[in-house]
Amino acid sequence: MSRTAPTDRPAGNGQDDRSVVITGGSAGVGRAIALRFARGGARVAVLGRSRDGVDSAAREIEAAGGQALALVADVSDAAAVSAAADEVARRWGGIDVWVNNAMVTMYAPVSRMSAEEFRRVTEVTYLGCVHGTMAALTHMRPRDAGVIIQIGSALSYRAIPLQSAYCGAKFAVRGFTDALRSELRRETSGVRITMLQLPAVNTPQFDWARTVFPRRPQPVAPIFQPEAIADIVWRASRDVPREVWIGWPTLKLIAGAALAPGYLDRYLAREGYDAQLSQEVQPPGQEDNLFGPAEGGHTVHGRFSARARPSVAAFDPLVARLAALGVTAALAGLAALALRRMPDDRRQPSSPAGSAHRSRSGCAGRGSSRPQRRR
Repeated sequence: MSRTAPTDRPAGNGQDDRSVVITGGSAGVGRAIALRFARGGARVAVLGRSRDGVDSAAREIEAAGGQALALVADVSDAAAVSAAADEVARRWGGIDVWVNNAMVTMYAPVSRMSAEEFRRVTEVTYLGCVHGTMAALTHMRPRDAGVIIQIGSALSYRAIPLQSAYCGAKFAVRGFTDALRSELRRETSGVRITMLQLPAVNTPQFDWARTVFPRRPQPVAPIFQPEAIADIVWRASRDVPREVWIGWPTLKLIAGAALAPGYLDRYLAREGYDAQLSQEVQPPGQEDNLFGPAEGGHTVHGRFSARARPSVAAFDPLVARLAALGVTAALAGLAALALRRMPDDRRQPSSPAGSAHRSRSGCAGRGSSRPQRRR
C-alpha cells in the first residue's frame, strides 16, 4: 500500500494511543489483530460471546503493552453492540478504529441446512458487520474522524460449495461497504472505510464451525498464519486503502471469478468438497459456535500451524486490475502484429463456395486453352 495518512490522534514518542474495537476479538484473526495493536501501545477493546475468551484476550493485550477492555456481546444484537461502543467511548473518550471481524460459518450443502441456520450465519457475519459499523459511526461522525475496517474474504467475490450462507454474507458485506463508502464521500466525511479480502487462515474456526460431515473441516490450502494478516490490518488502519486483496490465492480466485466463472463452477463442483474436508474424523459430540459461544480453545492459532505460512503478500486491487489490463492489451497488440505479418492468403482463408468457384473457373480455363478437335 503506497498511500499514507495521519492517525486520528497522533501520539508522542512513537506510541500508538488510538482506541481500537475488534469484534470477534477473542480468537483467531481478531485476537491476532488485537495483539498487533497492543504491541504499539494502543487501547484495545475486544468483543466476543465468551467471557473466558475475551478475558484471556484482555490479559494477553496487557502483557503485550496495550490497555485492554473485555466486553461480552453478540454482534447479532444491535443494542448490545451499541452499548459496547458507548462503554468504549465513555472509557477512552472516543473510538478511533473499529474492526468488524466476527463471523460464523457452517459446512453443508444448501439441501442439508435449515432456515434457522442460514439466518444465524447471516445475522452474525453480515448483520454483525452492519451493527458494528453503525455503532462506530455513531461515535465517529461527531468527531468527523475514524477508520472502519471490514474483514472480508476472497469468498466475497467467488462463492464455493458447502459454505453458501457464509459466502452470501460476505458478498453482502462487500455490497454494504461499497454503498456506505459512496455515502461518506458524498458527505465529505472524515470517517474512512476499508475492506480486506483474506485467504485461508490458521484459526480455531475450523474446530468450531458446524458441519454435517463426518470429516473435520479444513481451510483450502495454502494457509497463512493470523499474525501475517494482523500486520496488514494494522497498516491498513493507517493507510486506509479502498480495499486490499491478501495473498496470491485471493488474487487468483477473484481474477478467475471475473474471467472464467463457468470454469470455476465446474472446477469447484469437482474439487471443492474434498478441499474443505480433512481426513480427520469429526469427534463425536463436537461443540460448535453457531448459536452459542464455544467454551475453550480461544487462541490465535488453529490446528494447522505445521502447514501455515508465516508471511503473505498484499495487493492493491487497482494495481492488480491495471496490470491485468496491461497484459491483455499487450496480448492483443501481439495478436494484431502477427495478423498484419501474416500473408494475405493465410489471413483470409477461402470459403468453400469461393474455392469451388475458382476450381470451376480453373477447369474452364484449362479446357479453353487446349485446341479443339475438328470433326
